[in-house]
Amino acid sequence: MSRKVKTILWIVIIVIIFIAVYFFSQKRPRNEQVNVKMDQSKPVQVGVATQQDVPIQVSALGTVISDRVVTVTSRVTGNLEKIYFNEGQYVKQGELLAQIDVRPYQATLEQYQGTLAESQAQMKNAELTLERYKRLYAKDSIAKQDLDTQLALTNQYVGAVKAAQGQIKTAQLNITYAKVTAPISGYIGLRKTDIGNAVSADSTGIVTITQMHPIAVTFGVPQNQLANIVEPIRAGKALPVQAFDLSGTNQVAQGEVKIISNEIDATTGTVMLKAIFNNQDNKLFPNQFVNIKLNTSTLPQAIVVPTAAVQASDSGKFVFTIDQQSTAHKVVVKTGPETADGKVVVTGIRVGDRVVTSGSDALGNGSKVKIVTPEVVDTSILDAAKKPEHSRRPH
Repeated sequence: MSRKVKTILWIVIIVIIFIAVYFFSQKRPRNEQVNVKMDQSKPVQVGVATQQDVPIQVSALGTVISDRVVTVTSRVTGNLEKIYFNEGQYVKQGELLAQIDVRPYQATLEQYQGTLAESQAQMKNAELTLERYKRLYAKDSIAKQDLDTQLALTNQYVGAVKAAQGQIKTAQLNITYAKVTAPISGYIGLRKTDIGNAVSADSTGIVTITQMHPIAVTFGVPQNQLANIVEPIRAGKALPVQAFDLSGTNQVAQGEVKIISNEIDATTGTVMLKAIFNNQDNKLFPNQFVNIKLNTSTLPQAIVVPTAAVQASDSGKFVFTIDQQSTAHKVVVKTGPETADGKVVVTGIRVGDRVVTSGSDALGNGSKVKIVTPEVVDTSILDAAKKPEHSRRPH
């Protein structure tokens, strides 16, 4: 074989090897892509539809109010001599709060007591004289006019005694009123005056006491809920209500609706309710805003799914269910009220159905899925699953 022929053979062999390598390198990614595509399942998290009795709730913004707020004033006029309370202190009804200077009233009492003694002596003397005049008149020793005059004088002294007795009672009351006591049990506010100032019934007061146990919350509910509220109250049933903080997540108190307003607000279309709370832990304060949840009725044996499972589109709400073959199915649903455990589904879901709670953005009807737990979820996988197919094709 000539040298020229050998050279041509080597060139042909090299070309064949190059072509084979080229076609192999082009074919392998496609095969791998097909295999990846065939094995690709969307990672999702799932929850299970449950059946439970669901309380129907009405939510509203309420204002905490005290049923009793009393401004403590003096019933007598005088200088404020002593204060026995601290601002912010809890006091019981009848507890001594302040002392008004009692000396003027004590002096008045002693004066009236002297007047009473004098009037009683005069009355006693007049009564003795009247008895003597009666005996003399019976013997025709005095004129009828003298007897009548003595009778009138005796009655005058009797009246003077009664007047003095009334004045003494008034003076004694004033001495009692000089001791200012708490008219209700509650918490003391800020002091309105200081020791040494003159106080009276017409003054601004000494301090304010606010009742905290129990305490009330007023709130408005839509008028279309009125029937659900009035009926159980008229039947003597308790209508429980919960108070939450402004975040709506932390319950601070539980009470009962006690009062329904006698009219509907024409401007807002709401009716005002008043709920009473025991508030022994003092978590509610007057003028505080709270979120109110009122249980009006109960939806028995309702189907509940996790809230995250319910999706919305232009055509309505839907969920993705997962069958035994790990295939996703888009199911249009009709939903009901939301609960602490999830959302009520009226139609489309059965008890025990597995519903997608995370990863549904990448799903379509009939998509294959891989169920994962929150502990093993790789967010990069979920993000990659959301990307369109063309963005993952090799260039």
